[in-house]
Amino acid sequence: MSWSSEQYSKFENERNRPIRDLLFNIPITQVNTAADIGCGPGNSTELLRDRFPHAQIMGMDSSENMIEAARKRMPDVHFAVDDISTWRDPGPYDVILANAALQWVSDHKTLFPALISKLAKGGCLAVQMPDNFEEPAHRLMRETAENGPWAAKLNQASKRIKRETAEWYYRNLRDKVATLDIWRTVYHHPLHGGAAAIVEWFKGTGLRPFIEPLDDAERKAFLAQYEEGIAKAYPQYPDGSVLLPFPRLFIVATV
Repeated sequence: MSWSSEQYSKFENERNRPIRDLLFNIPITQVNTAADIGCGPGNSTELLRDRFPHAQIMGMDSSENMIEAARKRMPDVHFAVDDISTWRDPGPYDVILANAALQWVSDHKTLFPALISKLAKGGCLAVQMPDNFEEPAHRLMRETAENGPWAAKLNQASKRIKRETAEWYYRNLRDKVATLDIWRTVYHHPLHGGAAAIVEWFKGTGLRPFIEPLDDAERKAFLAQYEEGIAKAYPQYPDGSVLLPFPRLFIVATV
């Protein structure tokens, strides 16, 4: 699956809010080394450096397009193309930041302990993941995929990676770390442009597995059908705005 840094960055101010909240809740202050895994176009890396200005920071992402954008944004930071699921860097890191990235990686029962093992003593794994698969916006992606001439092409796109609950992470991580902080926040983003604005938001993230396998005509028809459903689920206000609720799950684990 390819990524577009330009599309992703259209709503950067809104996407940065949970990053700031996550970084604010990292309990350690002495940070010498930090890694931003799944760094995207570098917006999270920039905020990580703002939080820990004296740390040596690296960023990595599986998308060459994202890494190219990150390097242009922060030419003095080392960025690499790599895959979180096979990341071999042993660390140790004082902070590993994973913002809106781990939801794309399977087998969290193996992944989280592997990331924790890369932390220095007293280090912190800080994770934020969208927790919105049951929200209307995501449900409508699956329904649109199943109800159109593209259904056969999109049968795999509808099979989402399983998202675990806060209780699951607590149960599986509490014995592996010294402290564990887990919380869930629902952000309410006012977007201007009605249903079309919500479609633009998700074209940079959740919609990508659904629209990439389609040809141009199919993609146009899919997005039109999806936008029609979005308009019913998210009413537009007289000023043209629409409110997008967006739940996110946060995990801060310190060893």
